Amino acid sequence: MSPSDTVVAPRFAGTGTVVAPTPDEPLFELRGIHKAFGELVLFEDTSLTVRRGETLSIIGESGCGKSVWLKMMIGLVPIDAGEIYFRGDNVLLMGNEGLARLRRSVGYLFQNGALFDSMTVLDNVGYALREHTTMGDEQIRERVITCLEKVNLSRRILDQWPAELSGGMRKRVALARAIAIEPEVVLYDEPTQGLDPQSITIIAELISELQRDLDITSVLVTHDMRCAFSVSDRIAMVHERGFPYVGTPTQLGESTAPAVQEYISEALEELQSATPPE
Repeated sequence: MSPSDTVVAPRFAGTGTVVAPTPDEPLFELRGIHKAFGELVLFEDTSLTVRRGETLSIIGESGCGKSVWLKMMIGLVPIDAGEIYFRGDNVLLMGNEGLARLRRSVGYLFQNGALFDSMTVLDNVGYALREHTTMGDEQIRERVITCLEKVNLSRRILDQWPAELSGGMRKRVALARAIAIEPEVVLYDEPTQGLDPQSITIIAELISELQRDLDITSVLVTHDMRCAFSVSDRIAMVHERGFPYVGTPTQLGESTAPAVQEYISEALEELQSATPPE
């Protein structure tokens, strides 16, 4: 299946200005990527484009390299061959300063949230602001409160520790931290893994709201087909060391390709068996 030209609706930037990104305008381009760990080849001559302003979900079987792909996008994991471009600039030719600028443009929601247990919510969310900006304590506090509100959390948890929060709240705090630096892109690594159905719904809604309200480009790695189908403009499926199936949720859902049908069916069955009856 070839990628579909999806019409992207106008989105609103933080300034309140209407932004209408061109549907085909590439933000990330990964071309001819090869990546192996020893004899385990994850990707072979594989290409994928992330369009500015879209939400793209990456699905596929466990161990196929989905999370590795996210890390390769921003240079956290080196590629063996190929090219990576961000806004038209070759990531592989960026020095340390260039990579640092790239990563400041990207928010990353790690698979387990990756909050610092020894820091309060305030210090966790404000960590990147202290490291990468000249903002003072009061400015950081106000930015943190704003980010918490965007993920539907109260300022009352500012002084709480991660261990005092539920799994869903920890994930939302991690999301607040990811958007604190006002990134252009947010990468989500299994954002709903380990959460109860209500928290999954909340996270999926937040992903859509942040894309719409903050003009954020989103790339998700997920096993959660309900989340992928509800939030995505396009879905890319990893299969046999590449992305042979890329399209809208409707196109993937209607695909007659055996590999697509089998994966979606098994993923939905797994979700249903893991969901407690109401």
